[in-house]
Amino acid sequence: MLVGLAGCSNAVLLSPAGDMAARQRDLIIIATCLMLLIIVPVICLTLLFAWRYRESANNAHYNPEWDHSTVLELAIWAAPLLIIIALGAVTWVSTHQLDPYRPLTRLDDRRPVAADTKPLVVEVVAMDWKWLFLYPEQGIATVNELAAPVDRPIAFRITSTSVMNAFFVPSLAGMVYAMPGMETKLHAVINKPGIYDGMSSNYSGAGFSHMRFKFHGMSGGDFDSWVQQAKSAGAPLSKDAYLKLAQPSESEPVQRYASVAPGLYNLILNRCVDGGACVVDTMAQNQNRIRARFDPSAEICTASNTSDVAPVFAPDAVAGNGGRVLR
Repeated sequence: MLVGLAGCSNAVLLSPAGDMAARQRDLIIIATCLMLLIIVPVICLTLLFAWRYRESANNAHYNPEWDHSTVLELAIWAAPLLIIIALGAVTWVSTHQLDPYRPLTRLDDRRPVAADTKPLVVEVVAMDWKWLFLYPEQGIATVNELAAPVDRPIAFRITSTSVMNAFFVPSLAGMVYAMPGMETKLHAVINKPGIYDGMSSNYSGAGFSHMRFKFHGMSGGDFDSWVQQAKSAGAPLSKDAYLKLAQPSESEPVQRYASVAPGLYNLILNRCVDGGACVVDTMAQNQNRIRARFDPSAEICTASNTSDVAPVFAPDAVAGNGGRVLR
């Protein structure tokens, strides 16, 4: 198997360029090796038994009265149980350490994130069928092109305009879903300069196969130059320009915008760029009002509020037929 994989020069998941992707690769390798501890012996023993007890064999021990072996039973049940325990422990710890919502605590296995480090915020919008990236700190936006400085934490805020999608840069980190009217998050870091492939990994319609982009890992100086190029050569991304961009299209070329309409990402998230009601915010406000108004004591029948909560049990209550209620 390893000889066969040796020719896979583009095995991105096994040669990541970011710490999150590297840790996910390690988890894949550890889980695979733990499972192979059972799979390989079972395959080998299956072939061995088939050969040793073949019909033409003359030296195979035959014992028709055999029905039990304590040692064999222990081996059959103990080995898988220990492997499941080990796999569960590794998965439990990794699930919390690799939570995409969890801010990064390290750049790699040798360098922690400095306390004063400010992550680069990138707002990601999955569209039909292209990717829009907004940089609120830099005040620019791009289509089908993503860039970030090496060894600087990146905080992605991810949403979608119409259908469910999935944001995936294999060399950077794992896949995270993008859903309309909802926001998901991803914290990651790129450790090596280079140009990496990004894609949609969730089918979203006719143009799904063209939802690809390039992710540029750059030095800090090169990233600043890239931002200046976008500001000098791009057009403004107004609400009208966004609504035009949001129309379904395939194989969209790279575009850069020198400025972004204020609050555009929040309008996209709330699905109200066109001037309609901001549904998500309205729902949240209504929910907060309901929570603020709710008084549990008003819903519980006690001796002091019986006439208010349950009038039928009040001292002078009269039944529907004119008779008094028996208590």
